[in-house]
Amino acid sequence: MKGWLLGNQFLRETRFCALYDRLLSAAERRNVALCYKTNAEVLANFPKLLESEHPDFVIFWDKDEVLAWMLESKGLRLFNSARAITDCDNKALTYARLLATGIPTPQTIPAPVTYERVGYTDFTFLEHVGEILGFPMIVKECYGSFGAQVYLVHDLSECRKLLSEKAGTPMLFQKFLAHTAGRDVRIYMVGGEIAAAIERKNPSDFRANVAAGGQAAAYRPNTQEAAIARAACICLHLDFGGVDLLWDERGRPLVCEVNSNAHFQGIADATGVHVEEWILDWILHAVKTGKTV
Repeated sequence: MKGWLLGNQFLRETRFCALYDRLLSAAERRNVALCYKTNAEVLANFPKLLESEHPDFVIFWDKDEVLAWMLESKGLRLFNSARAITDCDNKALTYARLLATGIPTPQTIPAPVTYERVGYTDFTFLEHVGEILGFPMIVKECYGSFGAQVYLVHDLSECRKLLSEKAGTPMLFQKFLAHTAGRDVRIYMVGGEIAAAIERKNPSDFRANVAAGGQAAAYRPNTQEAAIARAACICLHLDFGGVDLLWDERGRPLVCEVNSNAHFQGIADATGVHVEEWILDWILHAVKTGKTV
């Protein structure tokens, strides 16, 4: 069996290269010919490259949604699918998908769309958002990773200033859950099953992300947490990914974010679980059987 591992041409940070190496090594141990390609390489040679090389599957470790849809149009099986990548990359769209199936999330309001050349000419909507969600409030750019592009605003003036600076950038507003600030759980799901989970804590930041200074430890999800993580992956058609959970004031889990290309080095360090092995095993099983999540 042969496949492609598709990454981004312009993301050559150490953490990305290390992740690719882990996936390539896991494939080699299974006698799978996994070849690394970049989005720029494939796009520049599309569709000629597919005529000379037609992989049995593609591990699509990028967010180049257009390329994902193009590859699927040629009959390739992507892990994760173009739809999953599209739905998870945009946090507002993720929220809309979860809302449609009744999966609980923190109270969320997507920002109305505007354009960079226009900006927000009327902030009346923001006053209503503040009345509903209260302050302080979480404001997120819809596209972002590793806890970046996530802000805590303390009043209407600060929120208005942020939106003025970011006008044209897709955003959403989320209720700040003070009781769970700086703490969350990430559950890494593969093929509808829990591969590993960690609890992240950050005493100096409202964001629990390790990239923002949080510390991770192995975690055993309870029945409710496991069920909601599984439901989120089914809803978003994820073969694998990280589901980040918070809790309401009664301790019930809420889906904060879902990541289609979640990095797993932090989970490996905290738990000893090699998620790349789970991913390759699931892919081989899914390709052979045609199974989906």
